[in-house]
Amino acid sequence: MRQPLSLRLLILLPFLLLSASVLSQHAKVCEVFVEENGDTLYIMPPLPTAYCYAPLKFKNRRAEKFYWKTVRDVKKCLPYARIVSRTLNEANAELAKMSTEKEKRAYLKDLEKKVKAEYEPVVWKMTRSQGRMLIKLIDRETHITSYELIRMYRGKFTAFFYQGIARLFGENLKDQYDGNDRDKIIERVITLVEAGQL
Repeated sequence: MRQPLSLRLLILLPFLLLSASVLSQHAKVCEVFVEENGDTLYIMPPLPTAYCYAPLKFKNRRAEKFYWKTVRDVKKCLPYARIVSRTLNEANAELAKMSTEKEKRAYLKDLEKKVKAEYEPVVWKMTRSQGRMLIKLIDRETHITSYELIRMYRGKFTAFFYQGIARLFGENLKDQYDGNDRDKIIERVITLVEAGQL
């Protein structure tokens, strides 16, 4: 049985009022007036992009649980992967200004102390799946695997040592991110998280 038009309007009215109030608040904050030949133009900033994906169809409850665990892990690890990328860029810029190897070693030693003091407690509280996610996201953000990062800044022996420890726990520091194939679900989650849709 079809609902009468008035009932449908009553059901939709709260949603329409909410969206209208949000848009009007957005317009009040962001409107810009430009006078051209006596005309006033109202320029609205572009609205944020909304991403639409086909709904996921999970094979079973376990697959759905895995998806939501991936969402949790991305939300936890993505900020830290971005911090690694930003720190790496800043370190490379500073190292480029230095002329001697002694200066570079001292700078890297000091940076390592600061990073360990600030982030080691957080990393130790991560689960294994979050650690695995962090390894992948570091590769996504820096385009360099965790193994290569350690090898570049700490040496081959240290990289080999950490890779050996990671392999004991079933992990791989050489893991590469593949957002087009193997890690496309992670890429989808990242896109939705960045857009504020998850």
